[in-house]
Amino acid sequence: MLKQSTLKNLIKTTGVGLHTGARVDLTLRPAPPDTGKLVGEARLASTLIKNGVKVHTVEHLMSALAGLGVDNIYVDLDAPELPIMDGSAGPFVLLLQQAGIEEQSAPKRYLRIKSAVEVRQDDKWARFEPHHGFMLDFTIDFPHPVFGSENRHVLIDFAEHSYTKEVSRARTFGFMQDVEAMRSAGLALGGSLQNAIVLDETHVLNSEGLRYDNEFAKHKVLDAIGDLYLMGHALIGRYAAYKSGHALNNAVSRLLLTRPDAFEMVTFETAAEVPSAFQAWRLQPA
Repeated sequence: MLKQSTLKNLIKTTGVGLHTGARVDLTLRPAPPDTGKLVGEARLASTLIKNGVKVHTVEHLMSALAGLGVDNIYVDLDAPELPIMDGSAGPFVLLLQQAGIEEQSAPKRYLRIKSAVEVRQDDKWARFEPHHGFMLDFTIDFPHPVFGSENRHVLIDFAEHSYTKEVSRARTFGFMQDVEAMRSAGLALGGSLQNAIVLDETHVLNSEGLRYDNEFAKHKVLDAIGDLYLMGHALIGRYAAYKSGHALNNAVSRLLLTRPDAFEMVTFETAAEVPSAFQAWRLQPA
């Protein structure tokens, strides 16, 4: 029986919150099987809510957990927001690898898509489709000269692509003209060129440039992997989206969970039965 996993050891780090700008001390530690998650708000980031307590900007850590196949974890922090680190999931991947990952006694359950489920909002849409693996097909659209055709679309099939090498280091991005408005609204107070790609009217301002040719679209995929993992299980299926963000990712996930005819929970007796996307995807070095 393929089993759930957690961390071998406790590990700690320190950073700043993207939106609060405050110092955050973070501890990741092992958790028992079937430890759950509760998704709440989704404005510019995903938020977990329980008993009135909110924790913001969880999607990059959730993405790293999905990317390494970690099912259960306790996250302790002394602030209402996870640290932004370098704006990607890469630092969280390294922390999880340093802590180590071990199997648990309970079977690992996958959420397998049986029929299509779609949400549309104006010209934006997001859709789950059946697929024997895990694939994300994302298109973004921003009126900016940096977003050529190569920066608008990405197809990631984890039967062929490595999460750690080809997705995890894609950074969040923003526009200089939006910074003042966001900060007036109490957002992005901790944002900088050290934890985000920043664009002016024509160029990328980061001196080191981009990490991937299509880093913008890949970051949207990174976010979506984290948002979808908040359903509590690895997804067997295809996720296609146009101009989707956290709110739409979470909306279509919520809709899916109200449609028991559209999905099923499955386990696998042996690793050979698991779709190749998950066999190739897990525990690859960054």
